[in-house]
Amino acid sequence: MEPMPSSADALFRALGDPTRRALFERMAQRELTVRALTEGSGISQPAVSKHLAVLKGAGLVLDRPQGRETHYRANPRGLAPLLDWMRLHENLWADSFDRLEDLLKRMDQ
Repeated sequence: MEPMPSSADALFRALGDPTRRALFERMAQRELTVRALTEGSGISQPAVSKHLAVLKGAGLVLDRPQGRETHYRANPRGLAPLLDWMRLHENLWADSFDRLEDLLKRMDQ
């Protein structure tokens, strides 16, 4: 099996952190500023900004400057490497289960 491309590595690292997953989920619901993301998150504004940089670097977040603030939203297309990885493993497991089912049927005969 081929190793995951670096974009998938960055994606898994980004979503591997529960704080980043929570931020991503909030941005998936609506566009938010750093201030809005910081409120109720239990972490500081600099920490939110660092998490946003990781998410943005993984292609999971898009930003839109507006005046003195920047608005952030989730980028669903950034999940493509995760979906590709899941499809690959789904196919591998499905093939394995099919072979197991065939073997069990032969053993019952």
